[in-house]
Amino acid sequence: LQPDIIHSMEIQAAGYLTMAVKNQLKNNFPPWIVTNWGSDIYLFGRLSQHEPQIREVLKHCDYYTCECQRDVCLANDYGLKGKAFPAFPNSGGFNIEEVSNLRQGGNVSERQLIMLKGYQGWAGRALVGLRALERCADLLPGYTIVIYSASPEVVIAAELFSKATNIPTRIIPKDTSHHEILRMQGHSRISLGLSISDAISTSVLEAIVMGSFPIQSWTACADEWIKDGRNGLLVPPEDPEIIEHAIRQALTEDNLVNQAAKENYHLAARRLDQAVLKPEAINIYTTVAQEQGISV
Repeated sequence: LQPDIIHSMEIQAAGYLTMAVKNQLKNNFPPWIVTNWGSDIYLFGRLSQHEPQIREVLKHCDYYTCECQRDVCLANDYGLKGKAFPAFPNSGGFNIEEVSNLRQGGNVSERQLIMLKGYQGWAGRALVGLRALERCADLLPGYTIVIYSASPEVVIAAELFSKATNIPTRIIPKDTSHHEILRMQGHSRISLGLSISDAISTSVLEAIVMGSFPIQSWTACADEWIKDGRNGLLVPPEDPEIIEHAIRQALTEDNLVNQAAKENYHLAARRLDQAVLKPEAINIYTTVAQEQGISV
């Protein structure tokens, strides 16, 4: 195997392994692109077990890609020597025309679903989201809480939530198609995602495309997409009281969610259409090939 270019996606697994191989092969190694996913630097860079390995990867890679300008700055702080490409979503974007057909007609304020990202663990804080929703129970009759990617403890908490509030919850099976997830986003008034660390969560981008009003923890780089209080709300990941106030605002201010959906649709057309992002992805490889003297 003699690849022209090595592209490792995610640092803690692929990046560390690639670094180990490069150490074995010394100088006999092809140009190396490192892609940062999620919390690779933002969280793990602050952990003593990982910081030296992250610094080694960034020192020895030739190119770096990520989806947050925040992480470009962090990569430079952690010793990046190679070239950083402009940030854009790792997920590759959406066929805007196709997925627009999955959106519920009419105003977003007429929708009766609330989406909750169900991650609970080292980063996800879905239980905080459920607690905030419980504090809003007086506003929720008529709504259904839809929970996707639910951790086992979130499944239990959701059942207890429904029994305590009489607000129905629906757990989406983990093998549900992306098409169906997008359809539900397109029928949701609010999309709530909470974690102590992330890049630009794909669920936020789904909400933007599908018109669901995003409420996202500010520990992601959603601030590079969302103007707080205008086309979404940014909240701390572990404060149910502040999150409650954000949910109440999104439930009671119809004009806010309707205008946000219009603004986010234009935002998606500019920054999330596959037709826009595909050439940017191709440009990464053609640029590396040209700069390294590799024939394409």
